[in-house]
Amino acid sequence: MLIARHVAIIGGGFSGTLLAINLLRHGSQRVTLVERRSDRLGRGLAYGAAHADHLLNVRAANMSAFPDQPDHFATWLRNRGMGADTSFATRRVYGDYLCALLEDMQRAAPGRFSVIADEAVDLTLHADGARVTLASGRFIDADVATIAPGNLPPHRLAAFATVDSDAYVNDPWSRDLAAGLSRRDRVMLLGTGLTAVDSILSLVNAGFAGSILALSRRGLAPHAHAPADAFTPTREKPSGPLSTLLHQVRDRAVQVGWRNAVDELRPFTQNMWRAASHAQRERFLRHLRPYWDVHRHRIAPPVAARLDALRAEGRLSILAAKVLDATPTNNALAVTIRRRGANQGESMQAARVVNCTGPLGDLRRAGDPLLRALADRGDIRADALAIGIDVDQQGRALAQHGSAQDRLLVVGPMTRGAHWEIVAVPDIRRQVWTLARQITGAHWVEAEGL
Repeated sequence: MLIARHVAIIGGGFSGTLLAINLLRHGSQRVTLVERRSDRLGRGLAYGAAHADHLLNVRAANMSAFPDQPDHFATWLRNRGMGADTSFATRRVYGDYLCALLEDMQRAAPGRFSVIADEAVDLTLHADGARVTLASGRFIDADVATIAPGNLPPHRLAAFATVDSDAYVNDPWSRDLAAGLSRRDRVMLLGTGLTAVDSILSLVNAGFAGSILALSRRGLAPHAHAPADAFTPTREKPSGPLSTLLHQVRDRAVQVGWRNAVDELRPFTQNMWRAASHAQRERFLRHLRPYWDVHRHRIAPPVAARLDALRAEGRLSILAAKVLDATPTNNALAVTIRRRGANQGESMQAARVVNCTGPLGDLRRAGDPLLRALADRGDIRADALAIGIDVDQQGRALAQHGSAQDRLLVVGPMTRGAHWEIVAVPDIRRQVWTLARQITGAHWVEAEGL
């Protein structure tokens, strides 16, 4: 891996901020962080757009920013009287934690770190470096550039491609979802995963007293964290192809409980994904991903309790169905759906429809000007499954014809095509920690690079 004197990072959310912190922590490089929204610096979408009572989906004990200091966040939280190892802290508090780390590192590395509040609109590579072009017309010249785009907004669903109505919200983080609604109104959420959970909480916390209908093809909702019996995790990677993973987990769950059976796979999932063929990965995404997601990415018990209460009150319904069509009518939408197993469609009225299908992964449909410029020039490409940006295992972007770009790196959820499990804090912190140590040469200190 190329060792650089100056590293430019585009994107100041969790991934970009944590990479900057680790570069400053482990090396002597100069680091420039570019973030177009100053209010999202260190927070990104996950911790910057969250409401006051949006909770983390992981206990504090597993949310340290540093893999080599696993109790760092829990200690930080406890020292401020804000929780303990088993607490589910709020996302805003976690954003405060990241910003505090960034400020600490700025003080510890004077003259080596700068933040530019601007938008990167282009990035050109040269034999000896990279030049980042900003919307203001300024340039940044660096030895290595890293893009940390985070999660992109969801793509517009086919049934709503031509819908021109304020009743349709394509990005659930773009506005107040409850604005202008009354207790007589219905909100339809397209998706039943973590994004839908966040949207339900946003609606209820904003005072919406009407009904909420969340639908997806299988109608699966995230499970809750719960205490699990003590057990001895397996030390061996499961055998067989990726497509048999669900069956293996079911068999193991009989012995140790399903939560333990899923969690003990954590050290192996990335390697299993990398070893899988393209066809096996496709089958996993098409048939098993929904079941894996609801068991693997769980929600905090207080959040699960709130959802259960809303369902018991009749204010929240979850339905397995497919959207066929949508037509604006007055200030609402007439949405035609077909329930799972049914032969005919039915029409439902919704005062607001919110796209909760999750972040966009297909680079070919991304509207970000920097990603578009890089893709159009062939400096980056979509991965084979169109779920992110194609990279090698060292985090180097792969050009259109497959060559690895030594001076262009990618971190965060958009590298899911190479790693799959790269959306949660424990996975991203390991990725950026490893990359920073490679760039700075710190991995040689303990012979890790041999």
